Amino acid sequence: MRSKVPFDITRPVAPWVVFGPRGAAEFTEQAAAFSATGGRVYEVDARDLVDGAAVCDALARAVGYPGSFGWNWDALVDRLDDLGDALTGGVGIVVVVRGADALLGADHLRVFMTMLCLGADRANNEVDPDGNLRDEPVVIEHFVFLLDEVRAEDFAAGIEHPDLDVGAEGDFLTVTLDLDVWRPDPAGRPKAS
Repeated sequence: MRSKVPFDITRPVAPWVVFGPRGAAEFTEQAAAFSATGGRVYEVDARDLVDGAAVCDALARAVGYPGSFGWNWDALVDRLDDLGDALTGGVGIVVVVRGADALLGADHLRVFMTMLCLGADRANNEVDPDGNLRDEPVVIEHFVFLLDEVRAEDFAAGIEHPDLDVGAEGDFLTVTLDLDVWRPDPAGRPKAS
């Protein structure tokens, strides 16, 4: 029997970003279960994520953002928070980044992880950081970075930041927002499920 993994990409619960080995059964099983509910799984090649503009371009092409996308980090967060049923199947998205080893040491890695977590945090929660109910429905949103040779924990130093919670467990590294920073008001925090 396999031990419990530190993530669940089939539900709107943190962590929003997970690094782990390509071929990990946990990813394959959860992605299949997610797809079976109508959720969409999109793939991106890490070699296409060389800087902020390239990240925006690659995600826009993979997920199919409309031409009105703003092509910067703020626009990426806004778009991740407002994908619509056509792109999410009315359920959500999981973006799988293949060959994520290529991102080790990338100058933009920390801000990239922060922006993914910000967008996913908004999409996955029914309340905004102030505790107000959002007009949009909760949309499941996660990002999975598949590694070929590099160990997930090797990414920790390049991602760690006071705004983020970065955790290593077994073969996996998880990243989410530090709620004490981003959602300090308990009314703005996700409800325990």
